[in-house]
Amino acid sequence: MTMDQLLERAKNARERAYAPYSKFKVGAALLTKDGRVFDGCNVENASYGLCNCAERTAFFSAIAAGYARDQFAALAVIGNTDGPIAPCGACRQVIIELGGPELTIRLGNLNGAIRDTTAREQLPDAFYL
Repeated sequence: MTMDQLLERAKNARERAYAPYSKFKVGAALLTKDGRVFDGCNVENASYGLCNCAERTAFFSAIAAGYARDQFAALAVIGNTDGPIAPCGACRQVIIELGGPELTIRLGNLNGAIRDTTAREQLPDAFYL
């Protein structure tokens, strides 16, 4: 799967977001090293602390399906932002821990802007135990 195809998959996942409060929908698509794709979208809750971002939804779905850290090849994330979307800090920590520092990431927006990066570039001073 190409990065363009993965970003399109994230765009489709974005349409399934549950964002009645912020109206800010985000989609993600996580590619495993064996070719499987896990979609993610943000899911809001009236108690904002219980919300889950698209990136974490994709990773947590993959982990629940039996995948382990470092079994991921790429991640694409898209939102309706001025430039390519940027993951929040919590997502950056999950991405680097589960995807590894060299995970390829494509960030995009609905206007076609993209930025290719890595987990390490997104969180250069990551926290590890």
